[in-house]
Amino acid sequence: MTHPPTRPWGRGRLLLLLGTITTAAMAIVAGLGLLVYTTLTTPLPPKTVTPGATASATGQAIRDALAAAPMLTVPEADTRGGTPAATPGPGIVVPDSTLIGPARVPSGFPHTPEGAIGQLAAIEIAVLSQMSIAATGEIYRWWAMPDAPAAEQWPLLRHVQSFLAGARMGPVKDPTTTIQLDPAGAQVKATDGPDWVIACVLLDATVTIRTQARTGFGYCERMQWDPSSDRWLIGPGTPPAVAPSTWPGTQLAQQAGWLTWTTP
Repeated sequence: MTHPPTRPWGRGRLLLLLGTITTAAMAIVAGLGLLVYTTLTTPLPPKTVTPGATASATGQAIRDALAAAPMLTVPEADTRGGTPAATPGPGIVVPDSTLIGPARVPSGFPHTPEGAIGQLAAIEIAVLSQMSIAATGEIYRWWAMPDAPAAEQWPLLRHVQSFLAGARMGPVKDPTTTIQLDPAGAQVKATDGPDWVIACVLLDATVTIRTQARTGFGYCERMQWDPSSDRWLIGPGTPPAVAPSTWPGTQLAQQAGWLTWTTP
């Protein structure tokens, strides 16, 4: 399976969007903007019915339909800011990790939909905070089911590639670049029995290269419980439809289904 190449943001487009900016600021916004821009615009690969470890062909077809169901489309400008909602939205309690798992990713989340959300957030933060091609590949090898898509087809890897290209870096982010990622919202898009969840996480992301750029970043994955290791893993099948990357705490975020992230 192949994916259409990510359409890059050129210097002219960035200048048009941001006006007069420093070279350092442009590098951040190019990378961070591409992270969100590819989420909003990269076409999903063709649907395939891949039998899962615990799902029948019919069950897998249902899961494919649940994953492909579209979510709210959000303009790119609404990922970078918005008016806070007048009334706080409902919350979701996401459990904490209890141990460190393979590839130094927090683990030990319970066998619940909220546990799947917590595990997905831990995987996302481990990938995006490092912004390393090698580290991303290692994390995927440890945290994907054996019959999940190849690492090259993982949306998070493509986001890392886009960030590094947009920020004009090599296969790993510069040591002076810092990335702060805080879970701000979450939602359970769908479930199919106790062992399968489409978990979605909204991160509040701040990137600093002498100048800061900040955005909301929504992301979904098929998460499947692996009884052999007692942990949630990335499940097989076509990646879910694109999640809305809204600015946290806004009315639009509530409209998109995001629940406020809270901890026990």
